[in-house]
Amino acid sequence: SGFSLTCSLGNVIMTHTLTAFMALMDHGIVSWENLSSVFIKKIASFVNSAPFDASIQQVSLDILESMVLSSYSLFLLVKQEITTKRLIDHLHVTNQQIQTKAMALLMALLQTAGDSDRQVSDIIHSSGTVQDEMAHYLYVLQSVTLNQLESRMKTPLDVYNQEQRDALHKLRDSAFDVESENLSHERRRSLCAKEFKKLGFSNNSNPGQDLVRTPPGLLALDTMCYFATQYTEAFKRFVLENSSREDKHECPFARSSIQLTHILCEILRIGEPASETGSDYHTIFFNQDKLLEELFCVCIQLLNKTWKEMRATQEDFDKVMQVVREQITRTLANKPTSLEFFKNKVNALNYSEILKLRQTERLHQEETLAPPVLELKERLKPELLELIRQQRLNRLCQGTMFRKISSRRRQDKLWFCRLSPNHKMLHYGDVDEDAENPPIETLQEKIPVADIKGLLIGKDCPHMKENKGKQNKVLDLAFTIIYDVEEYSLNFIAPSRTDFCLWTDGLSVLLGREMSSEAMRSELEILLSMEIKLRLLDLENIPIPDSAPVVPKPPSNYNFCYDFSQTEQ
Repeated sequence: SGFSLTCSLGNVIMTHTLTAFMALMDHGIVSWENLSSVFIKKIASFVNSAPFDASIQQVSLDILESMVLSSYSLFLLVKQEITTKRLIDHLHVTNQQIQTKAMALLMALLQTAGDSDRQVSDIIHSSGTVQDEMAHYLYVLQSVTLNQLESRMKTPLDVYNQEQRDALHKLRDSAFDVESENLSHERRRSLCAKEFKKLGFSNNSNPGQDLVRTPPGLLALDTMCYFATQYTEAFKRFVLENSSREDKHECPFARSSIQLTHILCEILRIGEPASETGSDYHTIFFNQDKLLEELFCVCIQLLNKTWKEMRATQEDFDKVMQVVREQITRTLANKPTSLEFFKNKVNALNYSEILKLRQTERLHQEETLAPPVLELKERLKPELLELIRQQRLNRLCQGTMFRKISSRRRQDKLWFCRLSPNHKMLHYGDVDEDAENPPIETLQEKIPVADIKGLLIGKDCPHMKENKGKQNKVLDLAFTIIYDVEEYSLNFIAPSRTDFCLWTDGLSVLLGREMSSEAMRSELEILLSMEIKLRLLDLENIPIPDSAPVVPKPPSNYNFCYDFSQTEQ
C-alpha cells in the first residue's frame, strides 16, 4: 500500500510538472526548438506505455501535438517515436479526453507531413498495397473523426436559441442584400417571410421548424452557412437563379440542403460506431479538411444542375434526390483521391448517364431474374451438374501427386493417388519425385470404392489433430477417407485449393453425396450463365413475359384431320 501511494503521488507531481511546462511554453518564453531529443523520447514513452496514468498521457499528447505544429524538425523527431498504431489504440479507450488528444496529435502529424513525407497518404495512394490491418486503422480513424459530427446531427434547432436564430438570419442576409432597417415591424416581418420562402424553407414564417427533424438537425444549418460564407457567389447564384423561375420549377435551396445533408450523413455513416472488422475507408477523407462541408458544397451545385437536366418540378423532389444520391455513391465507389477529382467525376455523371447505367443494369437483371429465365435455369441445372460430376471423376482418374505428412525437417516423400477407369478402385502408392504420371499398375495399394464409409475435411481430419504445428498452414487443404471400419483412414494434403475442391467433389460423387465446394458453385454459375445467354440469343430485344401464354381450349371435334387411309386405297 505504501508503494502504490508513493507511485500515485509521483504521478500527480509529474502531471502538475508537465502541465506547468505546457503553460510556460504557451507564453512563448522558451522556444520549442530548444527541446532535446532525450526530452521528446521521455514524453513519447509516457504515450507509448500501455497501462499508464491517464492524466500524464493526456498532457503528454498535448505537448507532442504542440511540438509537431511548432516545427517541422520536431515533427520528424515525434514521428520517429510515436507510431500510428499506438495512436489508433488510444482512440479505443473509454477516456474521452485521451481520445480527443490522440486524435488531435494524429491529425497534426498528418497535416504537417509534406508531400515527400506523408506517411498515411503514401500508404493510401499506393493502390493495392494497403494491408488489411492498416486499412482497418484508416477506417477507424475516418469513422471516429466523422462521428464527431454526430452530436450536431442529432441536435434539433432550438427556436428560442438566439445564436441559432442569428445564424438563420445571417444566411438570409447573405442571399439578399436588402436594407430593412427603415421598415416597420410588420413590413420587415413580411419581407423576411418572403425571403425565407425564396430560400426554399417550407415554413417561411418560422424557418427554424424545418431544422427540428433529426437527422440532420443543426448539421444542415452548419453546411448551409458554410456554403454561404465559403462560396458566397455560388450561393447567391443558386438562390437568384431559382428565384427567377416559376414556382413549380424552382429548386428549393433549404429543403434540398437539409435532405442532401441527411444523404451525405448516411453515405459517410456518421453516427454509426466503427465496426471491429471494417476496412472500407474513403481516400479523399485523408486529403481534404472539412470533408462533409466541402462535399456538400460540390453536391448542392450538382443537385441544382441535375434539377435542370431533369426539368423537375416540386413533385419530382424525391426523384431528384434519388438521382443525386446515386451520382454521389457511384462516384465515391471509384475511390476519388481528391475533392477536385470527385467534383469532375460527379459532374460528368449527369442525368442521361445515370439513365443509361440504370437501363443497362435493368436489362441485365431482367435477363437473369425474370421468372421464365429462373425456371429455365432450374431445368438446366441437373444436366450441368452431371457435366461437372463427370469432369471431377475424370480428374480423379488422371490422379494427383500428394506429399506425405512428416514432422521431421527433411523433405517430405511423395505419393500418387488415382481412381480406376471403372470407378471401382482407388489406387495409391509411393513414387519418386521425377515421376510425373505413374501408370496405375505401379501403384501398390488400393481401396475399393464400395468400402469407403465417409469423407472428413479440415479440422475434423485425424492428421490435423495429430500435427498441430502444421495445422494452420494446411487446414484448408486437408481431407481424409474413412474406409472399411472407422480405425482405417487415408489422409490427404492437397497441393492447392483447386485440387482440394476437385478431390472432395469427386469423392462426394463416388459416395453418392452432393458436391459442395466453392469451385463447383462458381463453375455451375459460369456454365448456367453461358447456357442462358446462348438460349436467349434469338430473343434479343424481345420482352420476356412473367408467365407462359394461356393454352387455348381443345376444339369441339377433330373432323378437320386428313384421312390418309382413303388415299392409299
